[in-house]
Amino acid sequence: MADIKRAIFLRHMRCAPNMYIEHTAKAKLVHSGLAQSFWFRPLTASVSEVPVDDQQLPLLFHARTLDFQDLTVQATVTYRIIDPHIAAGRIDFGIDPDEGIWRARPLDQLAGLLTESAQQHALDLLSGTPLRQALADGVTPVRERIAAGLTGDRRLAETGLEVVDVRVVALRSEAEMERALQTPLREQVQQEADRATYERRAVAVERERAIAENELQSQIELARREEQLVDQQGRNGRKRSTEDVAAEKIRTDADAQRQQLLAQTQAEATRVVGLAQAEVDAAALTPYRDLDQAIVLGLALKELAANMPEIGTLNLTPDVLTQVLGRFAADRG
Repeated sequence: MADIKRAIFLRHMRCAPNMYIEHTAKAKLVHSGLAQSFWFRPLTASVSEVPVDDQQLPLLFHARTLDFQDLTVQATVTYRIIDPHIAAGRIDFGIDPDEGIWRARPLDQLAGLLTESAQQHALDLLSGTPLRQALADGVTPVRERIAAGLTGDRRLAETGLEVVDVRVVALRSEAEMERALQTPLREQVQQEADRATYERRAVAVERERAIAENELQSQIELARREEQLVDQQGRNGRKRSTEDVAAEKIRTDADAQRQQLLAQTQAEATRVVGLAQAEVDAAALTPYRDLDQAIVLGLALKELAANMPEIGTLNLTPDVLTQVLGRFAADRG
């Protein structure tokens, strides 16, 4: 709003840079333009203050679709006054000379004009569109329809307005209808999630089966190799036993042959010694071969007596003496 200071019968006005001022006195235009600062007489002056900055108008209205369903539209319209002189002539932007505030509500009038026009274009579009299609198409068709309608509205151009931007924030149906429409999609999403879960489980089961099969194959292969190992160990044991038996037989045969050879050698040595001893004995007995038996017996007794231990007393009985003498006589005869 304008900044007004009082000075007896005069007023001083200073406005913001984004405000357009028109000062008329006695039906004549005295001051006009942006960021004006001047003195005026309140009794004869008429001052209008028109904002030229961007204004945002939030919209929230209900529409009915082709299938008679309620739809809530939430949008925002940004506009500006591009011709403040025309706007001041069509809308009351006059301010109180003492307070510097608008005497009417000009921005509300502009908001009502824009709201009615935007709603009309949106309702025309949505009334021919089913609810499901409207929700599926989203906010773009509604935004484009409102923007095109406001841009081509002659009333706005004649008022000095320009629509800068139109944004549709949301299209919402009733809560029950929205839940009903969301149910198939939720079920589909849930089915896809369940299918993905089942597929993951199936993949996990298949992997577990493959792992179990690999473990079983590994166990089978291990058992087969263990069987081969046991068989090979048995063959090695049998071969080792056979070789041990053969080696023992060879050692036994060798020992037997060695014992036999040793026995033969010992026997041969004994025979040779016996023959040598016999020859010695024969050589020793050769001088006695031609002697008389009695002489030989006497020599033998002599030799026996020489080798016998000392006898202190020898008792000869008549029987012994008779037998010896009889045998001696017989030998002499």
